[in-house]
Amino acid sequence: MSPTAIALILVAAVAHASWNLFSKQASVTGAVSFIWLLSAAAAVLYAPVIAVDVVIVQPRLTWLCWVFLAGTGVLQGGYFLFLQTGYRLGDLSLVYPIGRGTGALLAALAGIAILGERPGPVAIAGIAFIVAGIIVIGIPARPAPASLAGPAIPPGPAATPGPVVTSGPAAAPSSAVTPGAAASPGATAAGGGSGVITAGMAPRPPAAVRATVFALLTGAFIASYSLWDKYAVGTLRTPPLLQGYAAFPIMALAFAPQVHRARDQTARVWRAYRPQVLGAAVLGPLAYILVLIALSFTAVSAVAPAREVSVLFGVLLGRRLLGEGGLARRLLAAAAIVTGIVAIAIG
Repeated sequence: MSPTAIALILVAAVAHASWNLFSKQASVTGAVSFIWLLSAAAAVLYAPVIAVDVVIVQPRLTWLCWVFLAGTGVLQGGYFLFLQTGYRLGDLSLVYPIGRGTGALLAALAGIAILGERPGPVAIAGIAFIVAGIIVIGIPARPAPASLAGPAIPPGPAATPGPVVTSGPAAAPSSAVTPGAAASPGATAAGGGSGVITAGMAPRPPAAVRATVFALLTGAFIASYSLWDKYAVGTLRTPPLLQGYAAFPIMALAFAPQVHRARDQTARVWRAYRPQVLGAAVLGPLAYILVLIALSFTAVSAVAPAREVSVLFGVLLGRRLLGEGGLARRLLAAAAIVTGIVAIAIG
């Protein structure tokens, strides 16, 4: 692999882990408002890039191409909903690696069950590594030292504890629009108040357990839209840049009715989390575009597994910026997941 390809993949990995950090920081607001703001911003920001690409490529889209363009928006809408819910309940260094690892695992299993692929010993070992990594990383961590906890972004005038997001269906119980609230490791490791038992109610599973479930479901959506987009690009010959972009305007349209009903909530999310919204809107598509550039002159078998180093960056960001605990164990488990993804790709 050339130095240029390595540089592109590393930058893409950092960009991918970074937009997930922004999503984690904004997860206390409830999913729908943040997803809509992110999608609308990305659709607007990258529209000129897509317009230039369409003019140059001049794709001939069949009706089935349009179906797959719409379908990727539906699948990625589900992906973002489960991802944000997982981040609201658990750590970045828990949800992010499990989601990425489960996506690769399920995609490999689908290839075996549906496409009749026959993995070799290396790929089978890779599946075992991913499963082991997910199990290890899913073990609840002890709360990080209090000195490491702190706001993810400096609180501003709009970040005071006053505005509470409870006006729309997407709002989570007790979800205040306060930047940095999602970064409290005590909330995720100890349950964050989400496991409160009141009279007449059965005890709820710890937040970390529920976060793991949502991370696994996120991985299922990753596998689904990966296989969906692979068919669109490989068989239907839809331009990759257009296929990757289509999800954002479709998600913006799909969530628009809910956002319209919760206009005040969405406005508060925008005021309090504007840096996270714009950061995710820029870095999410950028990470994909950089991978596409690397793929233009580098083998897929080299690029696809190499980009998953973002899992390690995600664990480090969770510890460094959010004060999440269990660094050594989660790094080891994330390394096992990355190793498994690489083994599946080459095996």
